[in-house]
Amino acid sequence: MPEQNRLADSRSRHDKSSALIPSRTLPVLSVWLRDLFISLAISAFIIIFLYQPVKVEGTSMMPSLDDQERIFVNKYVYRLEPIQRGDIVVFRYPRDTSKSFIKRVIGLAGDHIRIESGEVFVNGEALEEDYVPAAYADQRSYSEIVVPVNSYFVLGDHRTMSNDSRDFGPVGIGYIYGKAVFGYWPMDKMGRVR
Repeated sequence: MPEQNRLADSRSRHDKSSALIPSRTLPVLSVWLRDLFISLAISAFIIIFLYQPVKVEGTSMMPSLDDQERIFVNKYVYRLEPIQRGDIVVFRYPRDTSKSFIKRVIGLAGDHIRIESGEVFVNGEALEEDYVPAAYADQRSYSEIVVPVNSYFVLGDHRTMSNDSRDFGPVGIGYIYGKAVFGYWPMDKMGRVR
């Protein structure tokens, strides 16, 4: 008889513990799903409104940015501060807005820009461009223009391989949607974009 009681007690304990498993699993699962949903919502907010990952396609920004390099673009920064000369901006290509380009800002609205045998002049002064190695410079000239209001004159760092403002003119501010700020792939290029 005592053996039967022990057997019955162990069965009832086993039944109680198996009944507890679903009730413990449900709160843990709901907390995990809640945390996952919150993480996805925060990630979506950051990607949609603040930072967007972008893959560089092409060699027009070499050596600053290589073909297939991955970077983050800050989409909010120009709501807080103006675009400055030297910024690397991402914009919709004015001739086909389904494409995005990435170039360096050389001239601001009102600037006088001219290029003589590859040397860039801004407001009559030669622009020091340490980001353009001699191997990437070209000898093209460009007649002087005044950058229109709310527009920017942009050039690629690899001047011989770049389709830029020399070809399609200054870019209106409405086409610019972000500033390249941080490279994250490949790992050896990880860091602030300059």
